[in-house]
Amino acid sequence: MGRYRGPIVKICRREGVNLVESPKVQRYMERHPYPPGQHGQRRRRKISDYGVRLREKQKLRFYYNMSEKQFANLFAEASKKVGATGEVFLQLLESRLDNVVYRLGIAATRRQARQFVAHGHIHVNGKRIDVPSYRLSPGDEIEVAPNAKKNAHIRANVEERRRGKLNPWLEFDSETLKGRFLHRPAREDLTVPVNELQVIEYYSR
Repeated sequence: MGRYRGPIVKICRREGVNLVESPKVQRYMERHPYPPGQHGQRRRRKISDYGVRLREKQKLRFYYNMSEKQFANLFAEASKKVGATGEVFLQLLESRLDNVVYRLGIAATRRQARQFVAHGHIHVNGKRIDVPSYRLSPGDEIEVAPNAKKNAHIRANVEERRRGKLNPWLEFDSETLKGRFLHRPAREDLTVPVNELQVIEYYSR
């Protein structure tokens, strides 16, 4: 299965979680607190243990906007590294360039962040990087490309995000549009709407 390109609200309603962390989507879900489709309001059958694990895996995959193959390959890599597999997996997901561009507030969603990276609007350590899955290392500097610093969407996103709190593993200067990936996040610093242990169990079946 490739990357999902359909209506994201439909996925959020199916999973019962605001996977894009958007106030607009949250308001829509509150008005429609049931799965999409003509049978969405009917009582749902009890989900199996496998179904629970599958749904958690899908939630995390959609949360980070990844294809099935990318997601599975990254999990396989995490399972071979030293440390708790769940925490290592989340750290690898958070180290992706498109995710960090979103976390810094340069993009309003991870989908938009992926587009910004693919269009060459982001530099890493002074070099143009157009691969959304590029993995950042502690100390890497992320900057909006000079020809994109006047981009109205980027400016609006940065202004909006200034009202919020930046994650402790990142730093960002909203004037120069430069940020830094300080270190990989600890599990207690991450708030993701998923139980990663269920994801581990899904791939361990």
